[in-house]
Amino acid sequence: MNTSLSIVLLIVGVALLVTGVIASDSLSNDVSRFFTGELTNRTLWFLIGGVVAAAVGLGGLLRVAR
Repeated sequence: MNTSLSIVLLIVGVALLVTGVIASDSLSNDVSRFFTGELTNRTLWFLIGGVVAAAVGLGGLLRVAR
């Protein structure tokens, strides 16, 4: 994997994670958690996508470092 692509994936992953954490404190998530006990689908996808993108980017960077 290209180093620049790995860096971009890592940055996008961190940005998605930050967006997901901020979205988890929103009013719509509070209402969803009150009635269902779960986060909204949008917030879950931000968090899952952020973890996956950051892991792939970090893995690419560590692989290039070897």
